[in-house]
Amino acid sequence: MTGQGRALSVEVCTDERAFGELTEDWERLRGACPSATAFQSHAWLHSWWLSYGRPGRLRVVLVRRHGELVAAAPLMRVHHPLPALVPIGGTITDFCDVLIDEEEAAAGAGALADALAGLARTALVDFGEVRPGGAMERVYLCWRGPRRRMNDSVCLDLPAVPMTELIGRLPTGRARRIRSKVNQFTRLGIEWRVARHDETEAALRRLLELHRKQWQGRQVTSEHLRPRFLEHLVRAAVPMARSGAAVATEFLLEGTVVAVNLTLLSGRLTGMYMYGFDPLLRERRVDVATMLLHASTRDLESGGQFAPDSARTLSLLRGEESYKYRWCPERVLNQRFLLARRRTAPLLAAAVAEAATRRRAKRLLRRDAAAAEGAPQGGGAAAT
Repeated sequence: MTGQGRALSVEVCTDERAFGELTEDWERLRGACPSATAFQSHAWLHSWWLSYGRPGRLRVVLVRRHGELVAAAPLMRVHHPLPALVPIGGTITDFCDVLIDEEEAAAGAGALADALAGLARTALVDFGEVRPGGAMERVYLCWRGPRRRMNDSVCLDLPAVPMTELIGRLPTGRARRIRSKVNQFTRLGIEWRVARHDETEAALRRLLELHRKQWQGRQVTSEHLRPRFLEHLVRAAVPMARSGAAVATEFLLEGTVVAVNLTLLSGRLTGMYMYGFDPLLRERRVDVATMLLHASTRDLESGGQFAPDSARTLSLLRGEESYKYRWCPERVLNQRFLLARRRTAPLLAAAVAEAATRRRAKRLLRRDAAAAEGAPQGGGAAAT
């Protein structure tokens, strides 16, 4: 499908081979979109599609001016629980967004909105996990039909500053304990190294094997154990490491790799995506989270990536795990944008109602969990 208007052309790519050939144009556009993250890289999105996409569902909107790509929306069609157009990336992607060249902000956003309206004749546009300030906000503002903005996942962010400054933000007693743990890494002889891009595949395979060992016997995200996730991660992160959008860091104890951390980088955002570690570190009473954060801040410092105005963000990404809160992070809410035409307004209402039901269910689960923590631990049912 193509359309013309004021020197802009719009095309919807439905062929995965054609999508795969967009690397150069896509990455130029990503570099021209200030809000883009590593999750909007062509390597990440195309690799995800190869592992998780379904034939006939691809819908990538491409907007060009005189042949140059100035806006893009990586989408796919789904039928459950509602007929919808949703962003490529799925649940393993922390931030979703469209791409708009900053110099074409108004025209690009308007063209994407019009194109999405044309695509969404019988479907809802359900675009979630957009970081505040994302380019999708511009498309939302251009939308002419029924629309709704809602909160999505919680992310926890820190300023990307040296470790001494991160510790300096903490209460005195906690800061003293953290300094002691940092000193322990030196006493134990723990070292770390950044894998070269040609070593990234081997490092990621070790990461997932260590991740499996780390969670053995406990509840783990099952997707992380599946071959398709390994295939995606390797296929995406190797070219991302080559371009500087991903870094795999290996931690060594007595010459053996005992942990691997994958960090994704873009613009002013550094995201600690995934790690795996040998349970031996638990036996040595190593604070793994502090070890990873310490190395990440050192790597940023050595790479000259600390912003002079401290505006760069070190994101702990989605999730409110208790270990993250000890660093006094900022709580940031991703956004979900629901866009409908008048004939599909009932789909929007159904999506809003379903989201409200989920929120109530989560509140009940948190309440029950809190009650269980305060319950007697003697015997009988309370000791399950």
